[in-house]
Amino acid sequence: MSDYDGRDNEEIFSKVLRAGRRTYFFDVRSTKAGDYYLTITESKKFTNDDGSFHFKKHKIYLYKEDFAGFTENLNEMTSYILEEKGEEVISDRHQNDYTRPVASEVVDSGGVTSEEPTTAADKFTDVSFDDI
Repeated sequence: MSDYDGRDNEEIFSKVLRAGRRTYFFDVRSTKAGDYYLTITESKKFTNDDGSFHFKKHKIYLYKEDFAGFTENLNEMTSYILEEKGEEVISDRHQNDYTRPVASEVVDSGGVTSEEPTTAADKFTDVSFDDI
């Protein structure tokens, strides 16, 4: 029997962050050598037409040698977003009355072309991402 004993499946320390339809799992796991690494898993719930549901998961493996660079970049990016856009959430998922303006060309009676804002719903195209 090895010293490893299948510890790759063992979660040493875990935290969960629920965020609407998404759930983020932060799990400390052990390598074969007994060192620790971090997995970050995003799980998103999707509902099928018949009412059943399924989850799509995306996972990142983060090792100690990458912690400093990852943390630095994450902090820089989140600070940039908050400085540029503030902490208020602006999206159609979070605000029922939100409409994103989309520019469209309009020619007035004098023959001058200008851009008139329209809503994203005016230019809606049904796309299925299952084919990607």
